Amino acid sequence: MEASNKKNPFKTPEGYFENFTDGLMDKLNQEKGNLPMEDGFVVPENYFNGLHKKIQEKLNPEETKVVQLNPWKEYYIAAASIAAILIVFFGLNWNFQQEISFEDLASTDIENYFESIELGLTTYEIAELLPVDELEINDILENQFDEENVIDYLNDNVDTIEDLNLVDYE
Repeated sequence: MEASNKKNPFKTPEGYFENFTDGLMDKLNQEKGNLPMEDGFVVPENYFNGLHKKIQEKLNPEETKVVQLNPWKEYYIAAASIAAILIVFFGLNWNFQQEISFEDLASTDIENYFESIELGLTTYEIAELLPVDELEINDILENQFDEENVIDYLNDNVDTIEDLNLVDYE
């Protein structure tokens, strides 16, 4: 307790709490109080006679002109809806793809397809399926092969020289 008294500068008089309840009860039992005998506020004469009219005038004020803070809001909404319609329209047409035909395929794609899928057909069987009547000499002559490409192809795909079936017709 003494440590808290050193920090607290306030002190109570001696015997204050022992006599506190007795002093309070004496003050409450006294008939004469400290309250004033007259009212502190006085209502002016005929105050309530004109009060109703004054209240009605204040409740029904004249209508004032209202200025909108966002007059362009409707234009923004219309522009946003038009932009959304255009995006959807062009987005659907942008993703539209034409059908792929056989002419669109590159010859390398066809070769890769036959190399990756095992059909169980040899090159001779595939050659038998091609119609010779529809081939023209120009179709064969248009494709010019470089010697390097032919040698690379033969090195990659031919294991032995006998696989080439080279026959001397002399």
